[in-house]
Amino acid sequence: MNNIHSYSDSIQKYIAIMGLQERNTRLFFRVLIENVEELLPIVYTPMEGEACQKYGSIFQHPHGLYISLKERGKVLDVLKNWPEKLVSVIVVTDGERILGLGDLGCQGMGIPVGKLALYTAIGGVRDSACLPITLDVGTNNEDLLKDQFYTGLRQKRATGKEYDDFLNEFMWAVKQAYGEKVLVQFEDFGNHNAFKLLERYQKTHLVFNDDIQGTSVVILGRHSCCFEVSGRKH
Repeated sequence: MNNIHSYSDSIQKYIAIMGLQERNTRLFFRVLIENVEELLPIVYTPMEGEACQKYGSIFQHPHGLYISLKERGKVLDVLKNWPEKLVSVIVVTDGERILGLGDLGCQGMGIPVGKLALYTAIGGVRDSACLPITLDVGTNNEDLLKDQFYTGLRQKRATGKEYDDFLNEFMWAVKQAYGEKVLVQFEDFGNHNAFKLLERYQKTHLVFNDDIQGTSVVILGRHSCCFEVSGRKH
């Protein structure tokens, strides 16, 4: 924590704490759990958005699993390359709608990595059971396509049948690799795909979309907090 406090720039603090996760996962979670109020804005929002924007230029170590559109037909083989075999939670993004920042393509990996760090630190989910995934299907962000440090495919975002077939291969490969009970959480997909994916796989897979379902549950819960105290509603 002294090292982290030595940085005045939040992006440097992000680099430092995520570097610790790469070097010593157990220590990373010890530090995060004991300093959660201070580090939460660094590991997740709002710092995470800036980190995704600068992801290529601050890249030091790969976090999570990247599956490229170029690997169609081999998605199951790519999943099998992940060293942990007992995965129960996957947070996956295609980077099209990262927070309020728009299409950040492959650099959206910071979202699933940060989200799953919270699931372990706050929710108690075993770290080795968590798998952050970015599906690299290209990007329509012209600035990123011209950026020499962009980490993803330098092509326009896949759409239509090409996109649907790739997602379908991924979803069924997940079930083959990790079984029926693995949770696939869609994160920061464009709305036109997010609703479609939920509808398509809700009867065949264990799926969840935090942006759609998580947000609405919180709002519903807030408006449902009406209870009786001494005969009066509050």
